[in-house]
Amino acid sequence: MNTEFIHALRDLEREKGISSEILIEAIEAALISAYKKNFGSLQNVRIDIHRDTGKIKVLARRTVVEKVTDPRSEISLEEARRIDPNYEVGDVIEVEVTPQNFGRIAAQTAKQVVVQRIREAERNLIYEEFISRENDIVTGIVRRQEGKNVIIDLGRTEAILPPGEQIASEVLRPGERIKAYVLEVRKTTKGPQIIVSRTHPGLLKRLFELEVPEIHDGIVEIKDVAREAGARSKIAVHSRDEKVDPVGACVGPKGVRVQAVVNELRGEKIDIIKWNEDPAVYVANSLSPSRVLDVRIDPENKVGEVIVPDNQLSLAIGKEGQNARLAARLTGWKIDIKSESEAGDWDAWDDEEWDQEGK
Repeated sequence: MNTEFIHALRDLEREKGISSEILIEAIEAALISAYKKNFGSLQNVRIDIHRDTGKIKVLARRTVVEKVTDPRSEISLEEARRIDPNYEVGDVIEVEVTPQNFGRIAAQTAKQVVVQRIREAERNLIYEEFISRENDIVTGIVRRQEGKNVIIDLGRTEAILPPGEQIASEVLRPGERIKAYVLEVRKTTKGPQIIVSRTHPGLLKRLFELEVPEIHDGIVEIKDVAREAGARSKIAVHSRDEKVDPVGACVGPKGVRVQAVVNELRGEKIDIIKWNEDPAVYVANSLSPSRVLDVRIDPENKVGEVIVPDNQLSLAIGKEGQNARLAARLTGWKIDIKSESEAGDWDAWDDEEWDQEGK
């Protein structure tokens, strides 16, 4: 080794962020094993690499004793004082025992250590990059399928889209660019393992944050999200500025903003509703696109009884109960939907139990 090697380590420190001192210490530790393996030595040795010149020394360490029982690790007081009269029993003497051809072994060992440490450092950098992106979205390219998992190329690394996080109706083809939600980043011996999702409600939320500047700026807030991936979703929004319509902001001019989200989710239908702190109004809004005549709520049991026009009943319930199911999931309320004729004379019900300010 020479000064060029030391300079190369310092260049790596600047480029990869790996401490040159840590690299040198790792090389020294590896060279001890290499020395003992190649020269069959059982001596207690220490490797010293000069931090400026790169010169390597193999130093045998021996303890000064009155009577030697193991010459590989001990030296007599008499012999030690021939080297330096100041040595006492218990002192440790280091004697250089560097073999003539040790430079070749040292260079090979150093290369292996540096390559290994670079890989470890790169894995750590990738892990640190993506652990900070948990609960965020990433853009990648579909590469291949391994079993039921889809492998997504994220550039510096790959992510796994497990079968349970795939949209059932979606067919992902190699070379296709998609967005996915980072569920979890695991640290493994082979590097970081990144698990992503296409079904998580967080994906829908993050997509709207990307498309709607008012959400990014904090003017419009996403309060709740309910999703049946690939089929239909509901998102409840609220504006902190009375002059800004939260639903209109999310829809965008001529619907371009919501359409961008719909396109990314392969045509998934999205209902954008206005959040309200009054649970009766919120429940009524959540059943969009159906029209609601009135709502009676039971706060204790968190149940909302909803009255809709006869011709809106099937719309309010939705195909296989989907609309009502998503509305209940969105609001956190159990929703009991009745048609106007089923409810009977609902105008006669106690007005105090009703909220007549719905839609």
